[in-house]
Amino acid sequence: MALKKVKGNFERIFDKNLTDLVRGIRNNKDNEAKYIAQCIEEIKLELRQDNMNVKCNAVAKLTYIQMIGYDISWAGFNIIEVMSSSRFTCKRIGYLAASQSFHADSELLMLMTNMIRKDLNSQNQYDAGVALSGLSCFISADLSRDLANDIMTLMSSTKPYLRMKAVLMMYKVFLRYPEALRPAFPKLKEKLENPDPGVQSAAVNVICELARKNPKNYLSLAPIFFKLMTTSSNNWMLIKIIKLFGALTPLEPRLGKKLIEPLTNLIHSTSAMSLLYECINTVIAVLISISSGMPNHSASIQLCVQKLRILIEDSDQNLKYLGLLAMSKILKTHPKSVQTHKDLILACLDDKDESIRLRSLDLLYGMVSKKNLMEIVKRLLGHMERAEGSNYRDELLFKVIEICSQSSYAHVTNFEWYLTVLTELIQLEAGTKHGCLIAAQLLDVAIRVPTVRQFAVTEMINLLDCFSISSQSNSMYEVLYAAAFIIGEFSGESEADGYRSIDILLRQMEVPGHIKSVFIQNAVKLFARLSTACLEKEDDRGLVRLCNNILPKLQDFASSEDIEVQERANSAAILVDLLQTQFNDTILNSNHTSNDILGDIEISDPLKENQQKSKFPQIAIEIIQEIALLFDGELLPVAPKAQRKVPIPEGLDLDEWINPPPEDEEKDSESSESDHDKEQLFVKENSHSNEFKRRKSEELPPEEIAKRKEARRLEQMHNPHYIKATENHNSTNKSEYTNVDNIPIAELALDIPIEIQTARRSDDYLLSQQSRSSKLETKPKHKKTKKSKKSKHRIEYHSSESEDEPKPIHIVNTTLDLPEGAEITDNDDSDGKFDPDDPHRALNIELEIPSTTDDKNLNGKVKNHVSKVIEENILSLNNEDSKKSSSKSKEKKKKSKDKHREKEHKSKKSKSEDKSRPTELDLLGISPPKSSKTDVEKDSSTKHKKSKKEKHHRKEKTKASEYEEALGISTPSKEML
Repeated sequence: MALKKVKGNFERIFDKNLTDLVRGIRNNKDNEAKYIAQCIEEIKLELRQDNMNVKCNAVAKLTYIQMIGYDISWAGFNIIEVMSSSRFTCKRIGYLAASQSFHADSELLMLMTNMIRKDLNSQNQYDAGVALSGLSCFISADLSRDLANDIMTLMSSTKPYLRMKAVLMMYKVFLRYPEALRPAFPKLKEKLENPDPGVQSAAVNVICELARKNPKNYLSLAPIFFKLMTTSSNNWMLIKIIKLFGALTPLEPRLGKKLIEPLTNLIHSTSAMSLLYECINTVIAVLISISSGMPNHSASIQLCVQKLRILIEDSDQNLKYLGLLAMSKILKTHPKSVQTHKDLILACLDDKDESIRLRSLDLLYGMVSKKNLMEIVKRLLGHMERAEGSNYRDELLFKVIEICSQSSYAHVTNFEWYLTVLTELIQLEAGTKHGCLIAAQLLDVAIRVPTVRQFAVTEMINLLDCFSISSQSNSMYEVLYAAAFIIGEFSGESEADGYRSIDILLRQMEVPGHIKSVFIQNAVKLFARLSTACLEKEDDRGLVRLCNNILPKLQDFASSEDIEVQERANSAAILVDLLQTQFNDTILNSNHTSNDILGDIEISDPLKENQQKSKFPQIAIEIIQEIALLFDGELLPVAPKAQRKVPIPEGLDLDEWINPPPEDEEKDSESSESDHDKEQLFVKENSHSNEFKRRKSEELPPEEIAKRKEARRLEQMHNPHYIKATENHNSTNKSEYTNVDNIPIAELALDIPIEIQTARRSDDYLLSQQSRSSKLETKPKHKKTKKSKKSKHRIEYHSSESEDEPKPIHIVNTTLDLPEGAEITDNDDSDGKFDPDDPHRALNIELEIPSTTDDKNLNGKVKNHVSKVIEENILSLNNEDSKKSSSKSKEKKKKSKDKHREKEHKSKKSKSEDKSRPTELDLLGISPPKSSKTDVEKDSSTKHKKSKKEKHHRKEKTKASEYEEALGISTPSKEML
């Protein structure tokens, strides 16, 4: 036996350990996969040996291989075998491998229950500790249910090391097995007052994580947490406690008033930036919840803003980001306090970190006013020109539009400036993904601001004329959709603009099909408007010229690849052709009638005279009128939620089949016929093959072909992105400059340096606004009569708010189109949706509600004693408060009898409510509402009657406190009920 052991140790000298494996992988970077495959074969041989040390070494190497990304699921049984070793060094390696390779759904976990229980109950604390650490990585619902009692037993261990790990492990158990939370909560509550700081900190961490889902369960622990917050010096534990108080304050506003003072002391005294950030966050949450009951909290807000400015000015990027994040929370409730630091926020836009720049953009959204909107947008446009990276540029573009359009354009005073900004965003050629957003803004402004429509039409005509096709993304094509609609819907009746607009809309451009169809539709709108104008002026020549201009361009679109473009172009071309033929017929008829008039001069008919005076035939007039009626009427903006407000007619079932569904039995029998029908969908078979002939394509005349070639050549010549063909005379010079070094270099002597004009048209509006405001400031003020000090202050405050802001030039139409009887509401969408991936959803358990009815009747006498003791404590607090109120009432004058009776009635009512619902917040020094003098006399008499009972219950008082946690008593209100 000894010889065999020596032989095994001798063979181990030549085994590869983990260091050799790592060194070998680094030396074989070119063929790493081959080397690892060879090592895995060696590891499989090592796992077959009987020596546990060899198996442990093999599992350690497998752990490293798994970290690189290779699968080791085949070695699950070997890992469990190493975990069951009696040596701690081997056990630790086994649990490490299990924590990396096993998960909650692994099938081998059922084999590990007894082994893990044995390790948890081991006398060696390190065996139990490594078992708890490994179990936290792969615990399942079955393991949580089977091992919950063993882990709860370790929470009462005499060794702080195990108590701390067991407390932390219980959180994982609660996530997998929520039913364990109710029986384990009393022990978890005990650990908050544990003398060991590690155990105490672990309990605080677990409760803070549990409070994410249902913080109301832990409102009863507020006195303990308040004591820890004021006495502990552990910053990480203080951070967790302050986070928990931030979640509890909305549930109990009186708690916030008690927290303001210690939190402000921590803000002043602490040097830890992480603790400072959490204190500021909680102060913000507290002030939001108690804003109605605590009006004088401006000092606390100013303190938080000043401390956040220190964080933002810090060189650490993480602190700067946290400062901006907390500043955005203050901005929602106290925007004026943040607006004073606008220079700091704008300076963050130049930061190298993109996340900080994005966070500062969010702050700018709430800092905008009518006075500074143009200035802020100018800064953002300058950043867009210098920005690197499409994501940040897209975010800048989105933020510019969001800032300008917030609250139905509340801060925009000049919509011509806003349309100019939108066109400049389009011309940046950023390849942005927000083309649909810009298009929606163009349409919204043109529809809702009628006074700016003519300016919008001019801008859109210039945009379509100068739009570069090849440099834009597919999303930016949607801008052409909006531009074409604005031109067709709101263009004037001037012929010059109309003819130019039609030429631009019907120009051959490489755009998607749905954009071309909109071009044709709006060109028909322009044609209808211009033809109506010609009819009113009786300009038949102008109408004929218009038809001759638009008809060949529509026919060019009839051969498009998109079926929608073909249909629209053919329909419009038929209407124009029908109108054109009427004028051709009238010209022929006029020639015949002129000959008849020369022959029969004596005949005179008034009807014929009227027809001769009218240049337009009757059918042409009717066609023009019918086309104009197609586009008559004004469009209103539709509300965002108008579609869902349309009532469903009675008797209509949207879920019912329109036609009966096809039967499955007939599919097989008709499969051959359906395939045959699909083949004949577009081509009909004919028995006489000679009769079937393909339709001949129309051959264009040579003049039309030459015309199209010339148009295509001109388009390619003016397109800067099209590569032109080289001329023949350049071929003679190719041999001269075959070598790059032989190419001559010419120096350009420029006396005047080149200057690139970067001024934008939108800056002119900003300059005009600044000049207008400067004139208002220099205007002499009118003399005022003498007034009181209060009136002076009021006038100054009003002028700073309203008179400084520029007055809007254009008015926004806020009427929205809705179905009859429908109203605009904001709460149509359900925000609280169920999240199946939330790991805390199972922890939404009401701890105050007992799990069974037996718990209500269990130890009823003890519950009565506990409730009486709590009553006595609360009554004593009420006595102290009532004494203070009585001393104050003596100093004041006596009131009338009616008011005195009303106070007595209110005091009786408040007293009954205080008895029925006491809270643990009284232990923090938060007193209930003060009572009148009659309540003091009643409280003193009840206290005198119960003084005898106090002696009787002193012995049982300690028993009651011991039973309190065992029964799951969390709040005194539970016992009172």
